[in-house]
Amino acid sequence: MSRIGERKLVIPEGVTVTVLDNLVTVKGAKGELTINVSPEIEVQVEEGSVKTIQRKPSKEANMLQGTSNSLINNMLVGVSKGFEKSLEAVGVGYRFNVQGNKIVINAGYSHPVEILVPTGLSAELVSATELTIKGIDKQKVSEFAANIRKVREPEPYKGKGIRYKDEFVRRKEGKKAA
Repeated sequence: MSRIGERKLVIPEGVTVTVLDNLVTVKGAKGELTINVSPEIEVQVEEGSVKTIQRKPSKEANMLQGTSNSLINNMLVGVSKGFEKSLEAVGVGYRFNVQGNKIVINAGYSHPVEILVPTGLSAELVSATELTIKGIDKQKVSEFAANIRKVREPEPYKGKGIRYKDEFVRRKEGKKAA
């Protein structure tokens, strides 16, 4: 039995949830998100809460119930508060620059790397070495932050690279002279 799938999700103030067949739509102050739920799962909207229920108990429906519940919860949080991921560039000359809907990254290559910001997301420069990605869709925010991090992942010897704000990079000791 799914424990996460059984929880009731509280609908925040100013957020509306509508269910039409298998399509769940969540509207809030920051925007609107939709998700297509599996036919094995039924979504019930009651007074101020949302609950997922299995139509026929099975192993697959059990897994999908918890996943659907978590995705709907992420949508409720996204349209009311939003999500953000912070990145920092560590290294001499490593820095970010935001130009319109484009992020220019100097990360030790012979050329600057340019990445377009997807629609629905925004990039905000905190300082030259800190960048914050904001949006209402948790998956898009996390995926875009991961793509920026891939430009130059942190290396274990000097710790240089692009990392998440709260990420811990395990350091290694280099070669020792004989």
